[in-house]
Amino acid sequence: MDLHSVRRDYERATLSRNDIVQNPFNQFESWLAAAHASGALSDPTAMTIATVNASGNPRQRTVLLKQNDHRGLVFFTNLNSAKAQDLATNPAISAHFSWLALEQQVSVEGRIELLPRSDVETYFHSRPRESQLGAWASQQSQPIDSRASMELVYQELTEKYKSGDIPVPEHWGGYRIVPHRFEFWQGGKFRLHDRFEYVLTDNDWHIQRLQP
Repeated sequence: MDLHSVRRDYERATLSRNDIVQNPFNQFESWLAAAHASGALSDPTAMTIATVNASGNPRQRTVLLKQNDHRGLVFFTNLNSAKAQDLATNPAISAHFSWLALEQQVSVEGRIELLPRSDVETYFHSRPRESQLGAWASQQSQPIDSRASMELVYQELTEKYKSGDIPVPEHWGGYRIVPHRFEFWQGGKFRLHDRFEYVLTDNDWHIQRLQP
C-alpha cells in the first residue's frame, strides 16, 4: 500500500472569526448538534481521551460523551480501569472529536473531577439493562483467559438479577472534564486549514487563530 498517495483535499467549508461565538461551550454545542443532525457520522459523541500514567507514558482510548454543559464534558467508566488509575495520579486530560466526514475536529484540554454519586446512579439506571450487567461483568483493563469466561460471568449475573433493579457497582463512576482550552479545526483547501483556539485566562476566554 502506497501511503504517500493516500490523500484528499478539504473543500467543504471555511471558518472565520465571524463564524464562531465568544463562548467555547456554545460553539462546541453548535458543532455537536450539527454533527449529530448531519447523519454522516455513526458516533458523533465518540471522543478519544488521552491520559498520562505514573511513569509518564500517555495512553488513549475512545469513550462516549454523555453530558455537555458549561461545567464541562462528562463520561462514565470503570473506576478501576487503566484510565481511572492514570487520572488518580495525574488529573490532566485531553479529548478529541474527529468528525472527518464533516472535515472538522475539536480538541479539548482540561482537568478531571469525579461526578457526585447521585449523578452516577441516575445515569446508570437510565442505561439499557444489558449495559448495566456489562458494568458488573467486566473487570475493565484486567487480563482474562478467554471471552467465554467473561460471557459466563455475564450469564451468571443475568440470572442473579433477573428480577428487580440492578445495583450500581461501587467501581463504576463518572468524570467531568473541566476545560481550560478548546480548539476548533475546519479542513481547508491546499491544507490551509482554519484553526481557532480558546484559552481560559483569568476567567475569560481568549480566542486566536492558529496557523495550520
